[in-house]
Amino acid sequence: MAVVIVTLFSNRECAGMDCEPTLTPAAVPTMCFVGVTTGQSSILRVFPRWAEALGLEARLVGVDLPVHAPAEAYRRVVGFIKDDPLTRGALVTTHKIDCFAAAHDLFDVIDPPADLLGELSCLSKRGGRLAASAKDPQSSRLAMDAFLPAGHFVRTGAEAFVMGAGGSAIAITSQLMEGARGDDRPARIVVSDRDPDRLAAIARIHGALGADLPVAYERVSGSGDNDRLMAGLKPGSLVINATGLGKDGPGSPLTDTAVFPEGGFVWELNYRGELLFLRQAMAAAGVRGLIVEDGWTYFLHGWTRAIAEVFAIAIATSGPDFDRLSDLAGGRTARS
Repeated sequence: MAVVIVTLFSNRECAGMDCEPTLTPAAVPTMCFVGVTTGQSSILRVFPRWAEALGLEARLVGVDLPVHAPAEAYRRVVGFIKDDPLTRGALVTTHKIDCFAAAHDLFDVIDPPADLLGELSCLSKRGGRLAASAKDPQSSRLAMDAFLPAGHFVRTGAEAFVMGAGGSAIAITSQLMEGARGDDRPARIVVSDRDPDRLAAIARIHGALGADLPVAYERVSGSGDNDRLMAGLKPGSLVINATGLGKDGPGSPLTDTAVFPEGGFVWELNYRGELLFLRQAMAAAGVRGLIVEDGWTYFLHGWTRAIAEVFAIAIATSGPDFDRLSDLAGGRTARS
């Protein structure tokens, strides 16, 4: 069947506290995509191809909300998904922490990662019960394994610098701290953010994980502060833009004069938008010996894990079947 992309909300409509979304009950099996600018995502082109390949008769509906929308807006979205029979679930991006906090009491089931991390990336239903799950830890591990060599940290003693303390940062740092990695963990993790509450929240989660890695939580007021923090990293360190700048908002968390760690790995979690941080890293790649990765593979794993959960189907995470889905997505040429 034809797959339809519909925006139920707009940033303009939900800019104030009196957000009154127009919700239309689904006529066919439907998955929602809750984000900020869903109409610009490559998933609009990708989902119909994947649905056909996976034997799904379903549509995708975009739900745009402004960053840090009113709690009532999140509750209306979650309530609609819970109550509408043919709406099977959702992938949530950008709003992972805010949505979880605002609608916590509406979930019938919360998986352990979501409960621990205080965020969700996927909503699904089984037997009429709404489940909130955090797929980002798995998706981020799969994406990191695709570009970061096994044993990198134990060989080099490198560190990790994560700019932004939101849902993606929580998921990624939890994976970097994971005891199952053995000695292949960063010598130190630095997390920066403008919001002290976000820093306090991620610190609490790290404490609950019981990890023994040293972590510095740094409140920053601008890109110059991030430049300073990055300048103190060891060679080979991993630098991550988890701020949303470059996609959800303009700019970069760094200045154009920032010095990347020699031989470092740089991960831009975005794959579309202005991507100023990505351009800064690419400009320095030759001189500093950097390996630069964008968010395309993260995008693929994030979506395939959510689709598998929402429609209760098995989707490969590697090998020929996963490569086929990547090819159907247009590969890296699909970025916009």
